[in-house]
Amino acid sequence: MNFLRLTLALVLAAAVTAPVAAQSAIYPQQEGFVDAHGVLIYYVAFGTGSPLVVLHGGPGASHDYFLPWLLPLARTHRLIFIDERGSGRSQRLQDTSLYTVEGDVEDVEAVRVALHLGKISLLGHSCGGVLAQAYALKYQQNLSHLILNSTFASTREMNAVLAREKAAMPPAKLARLNELEAAGLFGKGEAWEHGRYPAEYETLAWGPGYFPFLYGARPDSNYDPAGGNAPTNWELYRAMWGSDGEFVIDGNLKSVEYVDRLPSIHVPTLVVVGDHDECDPSLSKEMHEKIAGSKLVILPNSGHMNFVDQPEMWQKAVGGFLSEK
Repeated sequence: MNFLRLTLALVLAAAVTAPVAAQSAIYPQQEGFVDAHGVLIYYVAFGTGSPLVVLHGGPGASHDYFLPWLLPLARTHRLIFIDERGSGRSQRLQDTSLYTVEGDVEDVEAVRVALHLGKISLLGHSCGGVLAQAYALKYQQNLSHLILNSTFASTREMNAVLAREKAAMPPAKLARLNELEAAGLFGKGEAWEHGRYPAEYETLAWGPGYFPFLYGARPDSNYDPAGGNAPTNWELYRAMWGSDGEFVIDGNLKSVEYVDRLPSIHVPTLVVVGDHDECDPSLSKEMHEKIAGSKLVILPNSGHMNFVDQPEMWQKAVGGFLSEK
């Protein structure tokens, strides 16, 4: 009888523990909206471990372009992707003057508080890296790690980079791009086209203008310069980037002049950039020099989308940094 009881107990124990073991390889997804002081911010979260909040670029893109590339980090971290105000699935605002980095900072903090995340690691890519810096400058007590990926700390310096990249275009295409800019880029064509770039300008700016600085080792075969790079919200894009084309930032992002403030950041910081990044490596080197103790990783044969170009190198750099205490 004791032997039978023992056997039955072992069978029952196996039945109870087996599903738990199977579930260890499953990462359920949570999604929802946080009411950030009257702005509904969409988030999606999955993974296991300490929280890593991820901020997208654009401005006006969404978190979608990170997937599937950042998925391996879910094995060691709870990933929280958000769509910034006016972007992706988050609430759009009628008053476009409210599309600011400063407003986005408060949204990130509201998400952190609402989801009870405690101290977070924060990763920002491109304009999301600008937002990550702004958050660190105000709320660094809430950070355990900071990752600045392909970004800039000065709009003035970024505009100088954009001017050089524009000048590198093939002469005939550059001449046509200048003609389109001089004629004005908005209010053209049919009524539904008035709020966005003309297709010809998109193709020139996001093709021969930007593409050489976006990819290196693994160019995305699905990349489409004719609209495929467009923001999810053109009103936001014009408010933050500006209305005078891709190669000058003259919207609300003009407030971004952080270089002299970067020495006040004392959390562990990793700066990642591609060797021919749209956000030129010189900008990352400057951030690295200003933030004491920071680490700089320049990924070879890669551009702005370096987590696509060099996924294994990128994962090793970011994952290794986040594992450090």
